[in-house]
Amino acid sequence: MLKVPATPSRHRVAVWRELRKIGAISLGQGVWGVPDVPVFSAGIARAVTLTEQAGGQPMTLHATGRGPQDADRLGALFTAARSADWAEFLADCGKFEDELAKEIRVAKFTLAELEEEEQSLDRLRRWHRDLTARDVFVAPEAAEATRRLKDCVAACERYAERVFDALHERQP
Repeated sequence: MLKVPATPSRHRVAVWRELRKIGAISLGQGVWGVPDVPVFSAGIARAVTLTEQAGGQPMTLHATGRGPQDADRLGALFTAARSADWAEFLADCGKFEDELAKEIRVAKFTLAELEEEEQSLDRLRRWHRDLTARDVFVAPEAAEATRRLKDCVAACERYAERVFDALHERQP
């Protein structure tokens, strides 16, 4: 549970961003939850520090439900949040593939464009890594996301080959 002063709002926003970044789910006003696994420890510590620096009052608890249905409900809420994250990731994979297709269609085979696309791919890789680490219950979309990331890697490699062919005036 975190109580952060109402003003200035930047403190509340910083704590909220940190909790969202680690994948915490909001259980109510100022109450956030994550499964009790090590991957969340550093993020929880950062949220506590931000709360303290803002003059707020953090309180962390290790809680268990009163029955198995409570653990199931937390798992379902957490998995639903990860499913939404994966859906956003999959949409960005589609945008990445569309961007590569556009560059091929307009024959924009430059090193600068390749570097930009590789940076976008690196962002997708980091995002996938972070989502995988947070997805402790393994949302149904995780396998599709892994496959789509591999497709993005392959598409970028094909684009890179076309860039190098163009730079060296080789026929594909």
